[in-house]
Amino acid sequence: MIDDILLRLLRIPLRTPYKLAFGPVTHFETILAHICADGRTGIGEATILTGYTNETIGESWSRVLEMAKTLPGISCEAAKSAITSNLKDVPFTATALTSAIEMLERHPALLVEQSSKVPLLAGINAVDNDGIADEIEQAVAAGFGTLKIKVGFDVESDLQRVRYIQDCNAGRTILRIDANQGYNRKDGCRFASRVDPEDIELLEQPCHADDWSSLEAVSKVTSVPLMLDESIYSETEIQRAAHIGASYVKLKLMKFVSLTRLEQGLDRIRELGMEPVLGNGVASDIGCWMEACVARSHIRNAGEMNGFLRQSEPLSKSQLRIEAGALLLIPDGEPQLDEKALEKVTIQTARFDRTSQMIGAAT
Repeated sequence: MIDDILLRLLRIPLRTPYKLAFGPVTHFETILAHICADGRTGIGEATILTGYTNETIGESWSRVLEMAKTLPGISCEAAKSAITSNLKDVPFTATALTSAIEMLERHPALLVEQSSKVPLLAGINAVDNDGIADEIEQAVAAGFGTLKIKVGFDVESDLQRVRYIQDCNAGRTILRIDANQGYNRKDGCRFASRVDPEDIELLEQPCHADDWSSLEAVSKVTSVPLMLDESIYSETEIQRAAHIGASYVKLKLMKFVSLTRLEQGLDRIRELGMEPVLGNGVASDIGCWMEACVARSHIRNAGEMNGFLRQSEPLSKSQLRIEAGALLLIPDGEPQLDEKALEKVTIQTARFDRTSQMIGAAT
């Protein structure tokens, strides 16, 4: 039975702005759920970035409060069913609660019995030539084998920057290009058909998530493999991605609500002849750790669960470590919340017990 739920609304500053086609991100807006049941505890997060999802942080906080007050006193299975049913239109929000329950249930995906490494990619964020060259050299020296380039701004300048990165890279790493829905159909086709495929693994989400006709048009002319990300929320979209000719599909835990559904989605991608990619660059160390645990057995390329590297300060005492471009998972490395770090970034809290009443709140 669920005994207690503590919710926190966080505003987590980033070390440097994360530059996306729809604007720079300077902080994470995160809902953190801490759930106790039968003497065990679990933690889950939802980091809301409108553009990655239709959800807004205000709506998500209101919805998660309404849902949480109904859960104390019922079983974990009943709680997961209720969350799935009542929050099906806000999957990021639902994930905070569901993944916390899965952690306290000791979901098999989260059991790390021996040390393992999950290769990650490194982002190239600089826009000036000297900065780009420095970032590439630093990433190569640190052991990263895949670099990610953001495009989706202006086709000509994007092509020039990619060409310069290819020249600096000189075949040392794989390049992954992400447009973050930044192009319309015409520009998406222009970029995809003209980009030199040298060292390029894939082109990610060139057009809007809902613009499937434009995505299909790009898939027909692209010189590099196409990957969909923001378009994908369920098996239905995975099947649609295969139909339009995508080669890769990327999943995020926050879009699939539960670890079990995430694993099923990754398996389904491969069954349909595509290659799965996993990871959220806009998630804290809690969500990134969970995704890395799943990645151990479900992907064979660089993971994108690197949002924790952007945080100004981790939320967990057991800090995630990078060795030779890979995230190190260790036994007994499950996140343990750092209360002092949380105090600095907490905006609001709410707590519910078996009386189904909010027993504490702060702003």
